[in-house]
Amino acid sequence: MTQAETTPRTGKRVLLAKPRGYCAGVDRAVQTVEEALKLYGAPIYVRKQIVHNKHVVRTLEAKGAIFVEENEEVPEGATVIFSAHGVAPEVYEQARERSLRAIDATCPLVTKVHQEAKRFAAEDYDILLIGHEGHEEVIGTAGEAPAHIQLVDGPDGVDKVTVRDPNKVVWLSQTTLSVDETMETVARLKSRLPLLQSPPSDDICYATSNRQHVVKEIASECDVVIVVGSRNSSNSVRLVEVALDAGARAGHLVDFAHEIDDTWLVGATTVGLTSGASVPDELVQEVLAYLAARGFTDVDEVVTANERLTFSLPQELKRDMKAAAARG
Repeated sequence: MTQAETTPRTGKRVLLAKPRGYCAGVDRAVQTVEEALKLYGAPIYVRKQIVHNKHVVRTLEAKGAIFVEENEEVPEGATVIFSAHGVAPEVYEQARERSLRAIDATCPLVTKVHQEAKRFAAEDYDILLIGHEGHEEVIGTAGEAPAHIQLVDGPDGVDKVTVRDPNKVVWLSQTTLSVDETMETVARLKSRLPLLQSPPSDDICYATSNRQHVVKEIASECDVVIVVGSRNSSNSVRLVEVALDAGARAGHLVDFAHEIDDTWLVGATTVGLTSGASVPDELVQEVLAYLAARGFTDVDEVVTANERLTFSLPQELKRDMKAAAARG
């Protein structure tokens, strides 16, 4: 018998979502900073948060990473890493002007959206970018073709859209949005622009979709769903919204276990637990321990997909690592 089968069941349970936590793009970005610190030594500068998670940023700062808002804060000739969310072309140009060694940790799935934006702009399309105003990923994508791209911030933004030629319009999207809300936005756009084209492949990333899907599976059984993630993490915030839309009685976002309010658990028998795509699993384990101490000792992992995708490190970093290894 397994330990789970021999542990007495209390009637209080946790439905633990899987997939949860780190996606391939986040794993690659964090590893990029860690390997750069080993290879070049501290400090390594990182433009913006490498991923949107407080714990990850603090951990990397303790190892010698310095997070800055813009390239101007990086000393000339130093190493700078661009975050997983992507940057506009002008940011690369600024790095060149300051003789910075730039390492691009942009998630390859975000890079794909950038390539789509450039291609459709070259073909003189109007591009409707579905996303949240001010999000770093949106700023980076829009910077690829600012004259052709207009932002559509959810279904309510559809009425503000104007296009030059309704026969040459395409939509793209931020990779971390709610799948359902994005499809609602597209449906509204198509009611106004029947010839609106879709991107050649899904822009919303597999990890975002998978994490939302498993939350939908468990939400209706949950008195409360706890999402581990930071407030500036778009995909983490969306998970709370998805849980509530799918029938959870309550939903909350926390960075750490100590942020849980015990009043959330009063009268609850089933707690759903998941984490955003930039969250290391140790933070989820701490929440599980917190819940166990309050009687939620029965943990059922609900699996809806197995993720095996990995991304290799940025080419410029791999090249320098290979050269260092050759030197011995």
